[in-house]
Amino acid sequence: MSIELSIIIPVYNRPQEVQELLESFEKQTYAKAYEIVIVEDGSTKSSKEVCESFKNLNINYLFKENSGPGASRNYGMQRAQGNYFIIFDSDCVLPDNYLKLVADSLETDYVDFFGGPDAAHEDFTSLQKAINYVMTSLFTTGGIRGRKEVNSKFEPRSFNMGISKNAFEASAGFGKIHPGEDPDLSIRLWDLGFDSRLISEAFVYHKRRISWSKFYTQVRKFGTVRPILTNWHPKTAKLTYWFPTCFMLGLITAFILAMFEIYLPVLCVLGYLVLIALDSSIKNKSLEIGLFSVWAVLVQFVGYGFAFLESKIKIGLLKKDPEQEYPDLFFK
Repeated sequence: MSIELSIIIPVYNRPQEVQELLESFEKQTYAKAYEIVIVEDGSTKSSKEVCESFKNLNINYLFKENSGPGASRNYGMQRAQGNYFIIFDSDCVLPDNYLKLVADSLETDYVDFFGGPDAAHEDFTSLQKAINYVMTSLFTTGGIRGRKEVNSKFEPRSFNMGISKNAFEASAGFGKIHPGEDPDLSIRLWDLGFDSRLISEAFVYHKRRISWSKFYTQVRKFGTVRPILTNWHPKTAKLTYWFPTCFMLGLITAFILAMFEIYLPVLCVLGYLVLIALDSSIKNKSLEIGLFSVWAVLVQFVGYGFAFLESKIKIGLLKKDPEQEYPDLFFK
């Protein structure tokens, strides 16, 4: 089939991010026509003037009342002209060959939805690079996001995701939960018979507007959401989701045992953290980033692990209603 691309970008109070993302579209090597749909999700800091300044790009700027990123993506896809949608977060920047690479991949081996990994640009801060490392490394829970071994049955993330118009219309798009709307959509699409794939070369530079406190809040939400998703979709439950919780419980146990002069568990934990520091330092060519990565792993595991356990007890064991227990995760 002939691919006609529509790019969907929800944005909330981030005109500078839109500026940088659109600048990366100007550099694309993709030769065919495509449209960019910017969905302003009730922002008080408008991106309209930024969009209007890019005269050489085919931009459809839409403003709507605030309803969250999932509903905003749906709003954009409902009004887009193409037959294949590519979704980005506003804090992403594209390599010059991104669109051409994706279009060539779809024309060679078509799939109804795909995902791509994220990477850290050389201009990112040490904090951004450290968090990118723990979100993508094989030595942490993030490895699943970009591994070539999982290029089939891949669960895309909405910062870098493609979906056909046919698949969108069949599924009705994203649900009202956030975060967690992207794995929920993937699972529903699989149930409808659509296939997914990782296009490992189609990465984006994901800036992650982040601080340590924001990162902690983010991973807590991720941990809280996962038991809700497995409650909705029981067959998707995996033992690996328990890893951060088990790590933190093991860490506490290791320190208790050390009080009784049993040091092997603590040494195992320290060995793992040294591995993280060395691997990140080598990959990022920076000892500072390596040390930041150790702290980022601990923040990730503490935030995700304990939130996961709490949510598992409330939602999985006590059968409480997710929207009543965690109303901040749901948009009306």
